[in-house]
Parts: sequence; C-alpha cells; structure tokens
Amino acid sequence: MSTDPLPAPVAARLRRPTWRDPRLVVGVVIVAASVALGSWAVSSAGRTVPVYVADGTLTPGETVDVARLRTVDVRIDSGTELYVRADQELPESVVALRVVDDGELVARSALGDAADVDVRSVSVPVDQAMSTRVTPGAVVDLWAVPEAPAGSDAPAADPSPLVTDVVVEQVDEAGTGLVVSDGATLHVLVPAPDLPAVLRALGDSGTVTVVPQAGTGV
Repeated sequence: MSTDPLPAPVAARLRRPTWRDPRLVVGVVIVAASVALGSWAVSSAGRTVPVYVADGTLTPGETVDVARLRTVDVRIDSGTELYVRADQELPESVVALRVVDDGELVARSALGDAADVDVRSVSVPVDQAMSTRVTPGAVVDLWAVPEAPAGSDAPAADPSPLVTDVVVEQVDEAGTGLVVSDGATLHVLVPAPDLPAVLRALGDSGTVTVVPQAGTGV
C-alpha cells in the first residue's frame, strides 16, 4: 500500500467581479430602484397645492372674491381640478351657489353665475329668544302662526308651514350667550316660488316663526 501523502489543496483564486457578473448587475439595479423610490416618496410627500377655503360661511347668492377667501396648502393626490386653485385667477362676478362652511375647501361646483341662484333674501323679525345655532348657513323652516280672532274667545288657528329648508343668510342682532335675543332680525333665502306665501304671512296680523332644523348651524 502506498504511503505517499495526499497533495495539498490548492486555494481557489478570487476573481474581481466584473459588469458581466449577473449578481453585481442585480445589486446595482436594486440600489438604484431603492434610491429612485425614496426620492419619489419624499418629493410626493412635500408636494402641495394652494387652494381657496371659505373665510367665513358663504351663502347662496353671495358675491365671492378673494376678500371672502383664504389660502391653504393641501396635498391632494387626485381631483385637484375639482377645487378653486389659489395660484390661478379667480373668475370675476361669481357667487356662491350653495352654503360653503367656514374653512371648507371651495369646490368649483359651489361657485357660479348669479342667474343660477333662484332665491331671494327676506327679513324675518324674531319675536322670541332663539338658539345661537341659528347662524349664517344654518337651515331653518318658516311657519305661519295666526293671531287669535279679535273680540272672540275662539282659539287661533293652528300654525302651518310656509317653507322648509331655507338658508339663513344673515343675523342682524345676535345676542350673547346661548340665545339670539328677542328683537333680532334674520335674513333668510327663500326660493322664488315660495316668496308670495312668505310675504303674505309677514303682512298678516299673525307672526312668522323661524324653526331651526336639528343638526344645522354651529
């Protein structure tokens, strides 16, 4: 039996990776993709659009200009065209077509021509204390409250609704605390078809009562 020693193993020589090495190419692609993705995420997070929000409640028919708006920077991933951009010129002679609450983003659909608003402002005296929830933009109902017949013990006729879902445009004399004081005047926006009935009730001997709807106002 031969006792010759086994030949010593020869150390493999390490080859410097080249551009032809697929592992190196894959690694470079992964690093480049990670850098690009990170840059996109950072730039997207910091990209904002200046848009207008209402500086106070806007009511239907009210003229809207930059004095009634303020600018905020928001990040909107899509649908930017639905809102009024503050870096673009605001159209002249536009009015609010619906109620836009204080601080609400102004949608393009909320602004339009005065001819598109079919309401009229009517002054309604307030003869009783009323919650301060009755503020501009609040939705109320108007009821006619007949007066009892003079010189008769007969009771007054039951109150009846005049018009529902009308918007409060303005409160002339708001009281402090939790109520609108007796003697205040509300300006409400009445649809043109309901105007004759409301004006007739305001001219009668009875009263017109403003009834706030639950969940409206501030």
